[in-house]
Amino acid sequence: MLSSGLTLIFSMMGVLNFAHASFYMVGAYVAYSLVGVLGFWPALLLAPLAVGVMGAGFERLALRRVHKFGHVPELLITFGLSYVILELVQLVWGRTAVPFTPPPELQGSAFTIVSHASQGMSLVLGKAGPDVCAAAVSCSNFPLTKVFMMAVALLMLLALWLLLTRTRVGLVIQASLTHPEMVEALGHNVPRVLMLVFGSGCALAGLAGVVGGITFVTEPNMAAFIGAIIFVVVVVGGIGSLAGAFVGSIVVGLLQTLPLTVNGSLATLMTSLGFTVTQATPGYPLLRLTMAEVAPILPYLLMVLILIFRPKGLLGTRED
Repeated sequence: MLSSGLTLIFSMMGVLNFAHASFYMVGAYVAYSLVGVLGFWPALLLAPLAVGVMGAGFERLALRRVHKFGHVPELLITFGLSYVILELVQLVWGRTAVPFTPPPELQGSAFTIVSHASQGMSLVLGKAGPDVCAAAVSCSNFPLTKVFMMAVALLMLLALWLLLTRTRVGLVIQASLTHPEMVEALGHNVPRVLMLVFGSGCALAGLAGVVGGITFVTEPNMAAFIGAIIFVVVVVGGIGSLAGAFVGSIVVGLLQTLPLTVNGSLATLMTSLGFTVTQATPGYPLLRLTMAEVAPILPYLLMVLILIFRPKGLLGTRED
């Protein structure tokens, strides 16, 4: 969800927004404040709009002024904005986590995966009862909030793709980046179009923040926690490619989760092949690391390999 908004801004404006994850955090906190007054579902709509207005205002008052000086000033001003937002969030909502819980409709489990020793795996809609889990080898509940997150992410991607490729507004947006003079000659306000694009990208980040806020923990470090990984997703998938952002998200997600189920290490593999591995073996501190321990760095290693062997990313296109 975050990568789609970041990709929209970069592909349409050429701006790599370092404050994108900060708008994600603001979306969560604004929704948390609105929930107490309006309820969750109105907050789900109003919080992204508020974040989008903030983003559009930032583009109009600050980013546009440095755009003519090149990409480095743009990076620096968005980088500085991320710290400003962090301090403002801590001043308004405090430095500790806030109790942003999902609404009653999204509480509980969507389904339960039950594993039996003799019958294999079975799927139970909703939360399985204690008697079912007691007779099983393992019993894993899948939260409704994550089903909701996946549904919103897919709908967001589909709506964004349809907007950019199947509507007149999308054609004007794309033409404003490649042929701004021609678009202006046709009577369109290019600076206003780019302002709306930046605001829309920030609104998508705000929407992700609302959904992420009820799924994870809403606290000031949530932007730093997820900020780095979204740039990995964009680089791996291909900068400027919405399809690449989708594929990159899946690849990075698998790299972060599947290795957690593997307790083996290179030392274990070498031992199974007949080699003797002891503490005196060269490189033993690295050989003994399990896949679960190195899982957090695997996406960044993949990004390095992508940059070396395929700089345009998996689905990106190299510009002439």
